[in-house]
Amino acid sequence: MILWAKANIEMTLTIFSGILIVLGFVLQYVYHSPFAPYIFIISFIIGGYFSFIDAYQELFHEKHLNVDVLMILAALGASVIGYWAEGALLIFIFSLSGSLEIMAMAKSRDAITKLMQMTPDTARKYEADGSIIEVNTNELKVGDRLQVRKGESIPIDGVLESDLAIINEASITGEPIPVTKSKNDPVIGATINEESTFDMVVTVENENTLFSKIIAMVEEAQNTPSKTDSFIQSLEDHYVKIVLIAVPLFILVTFLVFKWSFQEAFYRGMVLLTVASPCALVASAAPANLASISRAAKNEMIFKGSDTLEQLTELKAIIFDKTGTLTVGHPVVSTAYFMENTDSELTKKVLKAGEFRSTHPIAMALLEYLETTDLVDLTSLNDITGKGLEIGYQDKLWKIGSRNFVLESLSHDLSEDIRNTMETLQEQGATLIYVSCENNLMAYFALMDDLKEDSAEAIKELQTHGIKTIMLTGDQEKSALHIAKKLGIDEIRANLLPQDKVKHVKDLQKEYGYVAMVGDGINDAPAIATANIGISMGSGTDIAMETSDIVLIKDNLKQLAFAINLSEKMQAIIKQNIIFSLSIIVLLILSNIFQAISLPIGVVGHEGSTILVILNGLRMLNYKQ
Repeated sequence: MILWAKANIEMTLTIFSGILIVLGFVLQYVYHSPFAPYIFIISFIIGGYFSFIDAYQELFHEKHLNVDVLMILAALGASVIGYWAEGALLIFIFSLSGSLEIMAMAKSRDAITKLMQMTPDTARKYEADGSIIEVNTNELKVGDRLQVRKGESIPIDGVLESDLAIINEASITGEPIPVTKSKNDPVIGATINEESTFDMVVTVENENTLFSKIIAMVEEAQNTPSKTDSFIQSLEDHYVKIVLIAVPLFILVTFLVFKWSFQEAFYRGMVLLTVASPCALVASAAPANLASISRAAKNEMIFKGSDTLEQLTELKAIIFDKTGTLTVGHPVVSTAYFMENTDSELTKKVLKAGEFRSTHPIAMALLEYLETTDLVDLTSLNDITGKGLEIGYQDKLWKIGSRNFVLESLSHDLSEDIRNTMETLQEQGATLIYVSCENNLMAYFALMDDLKEDSAEAIKELQTHGIKTIMLTGDQEKSALHIAKKLGIDEIRANLLPQDKVKHVKDLQKEYGYVAMVGDGINDAPAIATANIGISMGSGTDIAMETSDIVLIKDNLKQLAFAINLSEKMQAIIKQNIIFSLSIIVLLILSNIFQAISLPIGVVGHEGSTILVILNGLRMLNYKQ
C-alpha cells in the first residue's frame, strides 16, 4: 500500500482530499461545527497542490496559461463568497480527473516498461583469469566475454563463441520457434537461451543494441505530440485568455444589465469559469495517440512519432522493395532437375562435397537442400573464380557452376524441352546451377528467393483500402512481372539502381501525392528517407531503420494494414472526443446562463466529461483489427 501511494502520489493526495471533504460535510451538516470550513481549506490545499505547481510553472516559467489556472481561480472565487464546500469539491474532482489521466498515461506506457524489463540488469562476465563476476549490463564494453545460462535472457548484442546455441528470438522477431545458432553467429539482447549454457562476445555498447534502439524509438514516439494534439495544445493558451476576459464581463453584464444580485452574478461567474474550461478538449487527442503507439508497440511495430500514425490514412500508394521485403531475402532450392538415367544420389553427394566449405549464399542454399545427403571425399577441387568448380571424383571430372561454364563444354545438345524449361525458370527469376560429369549434363538446380508467406495477403489487404501497390526492383522486368503477378501488385518498375529508386519515389509522389516506401537494405535508405512515410523491416540494416518512420519488428507486411486500421480508429475516437467535449462545454455554459445548474453539478459535468474522453482514448490499448 505504501509503495503504491509513493508511486501514485497525485492519486494519494486526491484520496486524502476526498476523505477530508467527507469529514467536512459531516462536521457541517451533522454537527454544525464551525471547524468545517477549515477542513475544506485543508482539503483544498492538499487536492490542489499539484494543480497549483503546474499552474505556477506554466504561468511564470513557460509564460503559458493552462486549465489549472481556471480551476484554481474558480475554487478561490467560490471560497471567497462562502462556498467552501463547493470550492473544495471542485478542486477534488479536478484533481481526481488529473490523477486518473496520469495513471491512464502510465498504463499506456506499459509497452515500453515491459520492453525494458526484458533485458536483464546484470550479466555474467569472464575475467582475465577465467573467473566469472556479475556486472551491470550498462557497464559492458565491446570485446567482453559473457556466459549465458539456460533459461536466461541474453544481456546485450554480440556473437556466439560456443559451437552451438538454441535461442528463442520471439521478443524480437515474433517467431515462436527457437533458432539454432552456430559459432560466430550474431545473438541479440533480450532473446532467451533455450538450451545449454553458452559463451558470447559483446560487439556493441549497451545504448547501441537493437533492443535499446527499439526502446528509444518508442520513447521518442510517445513524447512527440501529433499535429492534432499540438494544435489543441496551442489553442489552450488563447482559450484560457478568452475565458478569463469573458468571466468578469459575464459578472458585470448579469449584475448591471440583468439585475442579478452581485453574489448570484459572481457565483454564476465561478460556475462559468469552471464549465468553460477546455479540460476535456485538451485531453481529446493525447491519450488516444499514446495508447495507439503503445498498442502498435505491443504488436511489435514501432512508430517514431504520433504524426506518422495520423498520416497513415492519407496514403495513396505504398512502394515495396523486392528482396528482403516481399521475398525472404536469400535463395533456396525450389526445384532440382535430374537428367534421364542419372544417378541422382551420386550427383548430390559430389555437389555437397564441392560446396561444403563455401559461405556464398548460393552454396548455403544448396547445402541446406542437401542437408541429409552424405558427404564424400573428393580427389581434387579447383575453384575457378566467376565460373564455378572443377571436381575430381572417382577418376571423373565434374563441373558445377554457371550456364556458360558447364553447358558450353557439353558433348551433346540439350533437347528443346529442356532448354524451354530452363528459359522459363530464368524468366521467373530463378538462378540456375548446372552439374556435369565428363561433359554430360547430370542435373540443374533452380534457386529462387521465395516470397514471404504473408506478402500476397498483405498486398490484398492494402488494396481493399484503395491503396496502390508498386514494386521497385533491380531485377529484370520479366522476373519482376512474374513476382508481381503472383502477389497481385498493381505496378512494377524494374532494372533500377539505388539512385533510380529515389527518382521513381519522387515521380510517384507527383502522381499519387502521399506515398510510403518499404525496404530493408542500405540501398533502400535514400528512397525510404524520400518517401512521405518510410517503413523498414526489423531484420533490415541499421541505416534503413534510422531513416524510416515505422519499423516492422516482426518483418510481417500484414502489419501495414493493421497500422492503417489503427490510424483510422484512432482518428475516429479523437473526432468523437472533440465533438463530445465541445458539446458538453456549450451545454453547461447554456445551463449556467439559465441558472439550471449549481457549481457542484457543473464540476461533475465538466470533469466527468474529461474522464470519459480519457477513457475513450484509452480504448486504443485494446484495439483489435
